[in-house]
Amino acid sequence: MVWASPLSISASGLTAGRLRLDVIAENIANADTTRATFEGGRWQPYVRRTVALEPIPLRPANFAAELQAALASPARPSPVGTGMLAGGVRVRAIERDPSPPKRVYDPGHPDADAEGFVAYPNVELTREMVDLLAAARAYEANATAFTVGKALWQKTLELGRR
Repeated sequence: MVWASPLSISASGLTAGRLRLDVIAENIANADTTRATFEGGRWQPYVRRTVALEPIPLRPANFAAELQAALASPARPSPVGTGMLAGGVRVRAIERDPSPPKRVYDPGHPDADAEGFVAYPNVELTREMVDLLAAARAYEANATAFTVGKALWQKTLELGRR
């Protein structure tokens, strides 16, 4: 069914957006965590994480094969009228930010090294807030697109009843 593709594209965006929001919230919550992992005999600070997304590529539709698949499983993505199967977005990985931790001089801190420096997470709250706003706006856009797609589908069904 043609209506399933726009809904599945929006749904994939909603899923990815929710994960982005969760990862950003984790980064903000751990912005001051100096003891996240124990490696090499020392506590290491939390490392900022990001969500790497990739597009689900469009692929040519084979009508006969897609018809058989749709009859067997109606929940599969469907053609969008261009001879292509719809894509969307998926999470490729949750990546660790390779930038080094922030070193702050605080000799009285329990995690200070021999020189008096404490390694803090490489999380910048300003960057996280900007990312949070962008992720929230993308989530809202996908939710709106999903709602519009659903409304169009419902109107199409109403036309079919007449």
